[in-house]
Amino acid sequence: MTTAHNQTRNITVAHSVETADTYFSRLFGLMGRAGLPQGHGMWITPCADIHSFFMRFSFDALFLSKTGEVLHSVSAMAPWRVSRWVRGSAGVLELPAGVIEKTQTQLGDHIIIEVSSS
Repeated sequence: MTTAHNQTRNITVAHSVETADTYFSRLFGLMGRAGLPQGHGMWITPCADIHSFFMRFSFDALFLSKTGEVLHSVSAMAPWRVSRWVRGSAGVLELPAGVIEKTQTQLGDHIIIEVSSS
């Protein structure tokens, strides 16, 4: 299982993270889904900008550097939007809307995405 943990705030932001690391998995991401369950997320890598075309729900997005530093965040990105391009972003962690606020995640925080052996 892959998890995402905010090391700075000592809080888990997602206990189940799906990875999108191929051209098509990055292109389609969360499209066509009814929503993103609480506790879940999608790690899109490599990625420096995202879109929400053909999506039916809002979501939060954290743009992370190679070291996991939060470089940019988008709270409740609505459908049919395009994010800005984020210089230095190695990937984007998409989360259910409200997670950024609930976990008090801020720019400069360090997010660790890790695969557990259990």
